Amino acid sequence: MTVAPLPPSATLAAAYDHCDAQVRAGDKDRWLAALFAPSDRRGDLVALAAFNLEIASVRDRVSEPLPGEVRLQWWRDVLTGEGRGDITAHPVAAALLDVIGRHNLPIKPLIDLIDARVFDLYDDPMPSVADLEGYCGETSGALMQMGALVLAEGDDPRTGDLAGHAGMAYALTGLLRALGLGASRGQVFIPADILAAEGIGRDEVVTGRESDAMRQVRDAVVAMARRHAAAAQELARGADRRTVAAFVPLATVTPRLALLSRQRNPFAPPPDVAQWRLQWAMWRFARRFGRA
Repeated sequence: MTVAPLPPSATLAAAYDHCDAQVRAGDKDRWLAALFAPSDRRGDLVALAAFNLEIASVRDRVSEPLPGEVRLQWWRDVLTGEGRGDITAHPVAAALLDVIGRHNLPIKPLIDLIDARVFDLYDDPMPSVADLEGYCGETSGALMQMGALVLAEGDDPRTGDLAGHAGMAYALTGLLRALGLGASRGQVFIPADILAAEGIGRDEVVTGRESDAMRQVRDAVVAMARRHAAAAQELARGADRRTVAAFVPLATVTPRLALLSRQRNPFAPPPDVAQWRLQWAMWRFARRFGRA
C-alpha cells in the first residue's frame, strides 16, 4: 500500500488533538474507554474512534445517498493510497494513517467497515438477523478488534470472537436507543424476520406507532443483545489482558438495556444512564478483566 507522506510532527499532534476533541464530543463511551489504555496508546484508540465517527455520521451530513457514496469512496481511497491531493490535510485521515503505519494494521477491516455503512445511506430494510449480525460485526465489532490489535503490541490478541459478541451487544443497544430517530428518517435496522414474527412490516415501524407488537420486537432485540453481552463477558475472562480498553464500552450495555426494557414506548427518546454510573461500570469492567 502506498500512502501520502505524513505531515510534520507538530501538524500530526494537532491532528490527534482534533480527534480527541471530536470523539470526546461525539462518542463519549469510546473516549472514556481509551483512558483505560496505556498512555502511549490512548491517542491511537481515539484516532480509530474518530475515523468510525466520520464514517457513521456520513448520513447526517448529506441530503441524498450519492454525495454520501462519494464521501465514503474518499475514505476508501485514503486507505488504499489512491487519494488525490494532500489527504493528510484532513486531521482524522492523518492520524488514522499514522496509527495504521506504526501498528501495521490490516486495511481490509477498515474498508469493510466503510462498505457496511453504505447501508446507512439508504432506507432499505434489514433483511434478516444474519444480515444484522454481519453489519454489527463489520462496524462495532471490527472497531473493537482493531483496538485490540493496537493494544496487543504486535501480537495476535486472538480476540475475534470476543469482538464479534461485544460489538454485536454494543451495536444492538445503540440501534435500540436510536430506534425513534431512525424511524423518523425512514431507517429500519430491526431485521425483517424479527418484525414478521410479530406481524409487523417496515411501514409500521417508520410511522413510529407504539404498540404491543412493537414492544415485543424491542424485547426480542434486547434479549439478543443480552445473549451477546453474556457471551462476550465469558470470553473476556480468558482474553489478553492488554486489550481490555478496546472492550470497555461493553460495560455500558447492561445498564442501558435495563432502561430500554422498562420504557413503554420503544420509539421515545430514551433517558441515558447517569454518566457516573456508566463510568463506574467501565472502571469495574477494566478492573475485573484487565488484571494480570
